Amino acid sequence: MLLFVGLGNPGNKYENHRHNVGFMAVDEIVRRHNFLPGKKRWQSLTHEGRLSSDKVIIVKPQTFMNESGRAVGEAMRFFKLTPSQVIVFYDELDLAFGKVKVKTGGGAAGHNGIRSITAHIGADFTRVRIGIDHPGDKDRVHSHVLGDFAKREMPDLDKTLEAIARECSYLAEGDTPRFLSQIALHLTPQRESTGTQKQNQKPAAVQAGKKPRTAPVKQEHNEGPLAAALKALKSGDK
Repeated sequence: MLLFVGLGNPGNKYENHRHNVGFMAVDEIVRRHNFLPGKKRWQSLTHEGRLSSDKVIIVKPQTFMNESGRAVGEAMRFFKLTPSQVIVFYDELDLAFGKVKVKTGGGAAGHNGIRSITAHIGADFTRVRIGIDHPGDKDRVHSHVLGDFAKREMPDLDKTLEAIARECSYLAEGDTPRFLSQIALHLTPQRESTGTQKQNQKPAAVQAGKKPRTAPVKQEHNEGPLAAALKALKSGDK
């Protein structure tokens, strides 16, 4: 069994905040993989489902971000799980927008939700960090994180969340490299061949450094006026 924890703040006014991208990620997993309808328990909204052969409990703490650890700790103790069975999805200020990285352990890097979880269960849980980009000025960080995603960002955000949800079975199986490589394929798909290369290719003989064979050129002999006159005289002698 695994706990998939999405971090965010409860309430309609926060739902489109960059800080709520963890909620958005697990919501897409619930939708795509047909998890059961939500239940309120452990100070959280929870959903049950399966990914591959694993039972997964989705946990969305309703305690607000700064107290997320209390809810996660309650759920973990209820199922007698260890931190290694907890995977947390959250926003990462120091990652480019839409970039996804995974790591286990480490510090909170200023994220209050991660700091709270670490205080309650320790640091040895898996973190799925979803980039929201840095505004470039530390004085704008607060408004950036607690602001809505821009309208122009939404198509790319949807692609990122869809990719996470589609490939999260690899995450449940512990195959983090495959999870990340499949996401990369979704976000930067390989270009299809248009046939242009074949049209522009040189003949094989030229590519090999050989001169291609050419058909013999038929020689045409054009007679000048004097040659024509001499020919006419010779014809008249016969």
